[in-house]
Amino acid sequence: QVMAAYREDIERLSAERGLKTVDVVSIAPDNPKREEMRAKFLDEHFHKEDEVRFFVAGSGQFTLHVDNKVYEIECVKDDLIAVPDSTLHWFDMGPEPHFVAIRFFTEPDGWVGHFTGTEIAQQFPRYAPEKPPKAS
Repeated sequence: QVMAAYREDIERLSAERGLKTVDVVSIAPDNPKREEMRAKFLDEHFHKEDEVRFFVAGSGQFTLHVDNKVYEIECVKDDLIAVPDSTLHWFDMGPEPHFVAIRFFTEPDGWVGHFTGTEIAQQFPRYAPEKPPKAS
């Protein structure tokens, strides 16, 4: 359903950037593999292609390590992010992840991370999105 709803945008962005593969990742707080899935992206890594994501719902945080500086970018619904090829980074979906994102790739293999082996990501606070206030 997500792919169908965003079909025109997916086709336009894919054509503009030469992106060949598209999928949807959807993670909810009750997912039994949420801790395993979160851990997969928490260590510093890079890709040999731009990491392009469009957030359909929820949120997550990309942390970029560029020129000995660290930049945290919170992505929320309707955000498009393109982490450039070879940029050191990590992604945190939070302890109770909730997001739906369209992922774009130039390579048919999809997500391939090249991990640096450093522990820099462990030196920064983990992502803890604000919870919306409860309706009274």
